[in-house]
Amino acid sequence: MSKTAFVFPGQGSQTVGMGYTLYQSSRQAREVFEEADSALQIPLSRLCFEGPEEELRETINAQPAILTTSVACLRVAADFGIPLEPALVAGHSLGEYTALVASNTIEFTDAVRLVRERGRLMQEAGKTKPGGMAAIIGLDEISLEAVCLETGAEIANFNCSGQIVISGTREALARSMDLAKARGAKRVVPLQVSGAFHSTLMQPTIEGMSLAISRIDLHLPEIPIVANSTAQPMTSADEVKEELIQQLCHCVQWQPSVEYMVEAGVSTFIEIGPGQVLTGLIRRINDKVQVHNINDIESIKSLIL
Repeated sequence: MSKTAFVFPGQGSQTVGMGYTLYQSSRQAREVFEEADSALQIPLSRLCFEGPEEELRETINAQPAILTTSVACLRVAADFGIPLEPALVAGHSLGEYTALVASNTIEFTDAVRLVRERGRLMQEAGKTKPGGMAAIIGLDEISLEAVCLETGAEIANFNCSGQIVISGTREALARSMDLAKARGAKRVVPLQVSGAFHSTLMQPTIEGMSLAISRIDLHLPEIPIVANSTAQPMTSADEVKEELIQQLCHCVQWQPSVEYMVEAGVSTFIEIGPGQVLTGLIRRINDKVQVHNINDIESIKSLIL
C-alpha cells in the first residue's frame, strides 16, 4: 500500500512575507502566529510578514519563525481537508521540531520556546567558537571526507548525492573550499549562517539545550519520526530527547532518511513549510516518488484539487 510522509524545512528557508497569505485567509493560521507571539513575548508574526530580512535571518529569530510558519501551513492544510495521516514524518535540522509538533510529541508553544532558545544558544556558540558552513556541489562523499580529514572541517549535512554541506572554523572552511575545488567540486557555496552548525563547534550548546529540554513534556510520538542523526524512526520520548541533543553536533543524514522512508513504502512526500528546498533534494535522491510542497493558500488548494 502506498504511504505518505510529511517533511519539514530547516533554517535557510525563511523569507520575508512567509505565512502572510495564510494569516490573512485562515483563522487557524492566525491562532498559530498569535500563540507564537504570546509565547515568545515578541512580534514574531510581524517579523515573518514584514522583516527586515537581516533580523529575520538571525538564527535566534529564523528558527521560531520557520517553525511557526510550518505549523500554520500544517493546521490550514488540515482545515482544508488534506488527510493528515502520514506513515512517517521527518524534518531537516530545525524542521525536526516541526515534525515533533506534527506527531503530537510536543505542544506547539513548548516547541516555539525551545527553538528560540536553540537559536540563541547556537548564535552564541557561533560567537564563542567562530565558524561557518559551505555547500560542496559535485564532489563525492569519500573525496570530501578526505578533504575534511586534512583541514579539520566536518560534514554537517548529507543532503543528497552531489550536495554535501560542511562546517568548521573559518580557516578550516576556507582551506576545505579550496581543496574541494582543486579535487573536482563543481561549485562551493558559503552559507549565510551564524556558526558551524552540526559540528563539534556547537558543543557549547549542549548544556543549555539539555536543561531546556528537561523542562518540557515530551509525549509518545503518535507518528514515527525519522531522526536526523541516525536516519531511523524514533518511537519513544527518551529517543526524542537524545536526538534533540545529538543533532546539534552531528551530521544531518537527510539522504539516508529519505532512502529509509522509501524503503518503508513511502511513495509520496509532502514538504510543509516555507521554501522548496526539501522538495528539490528529494527529487534528486529518488525521481520515482511523488513530491508536493505546500507553503501558502494557493499551494494548499492546488494539492486538494
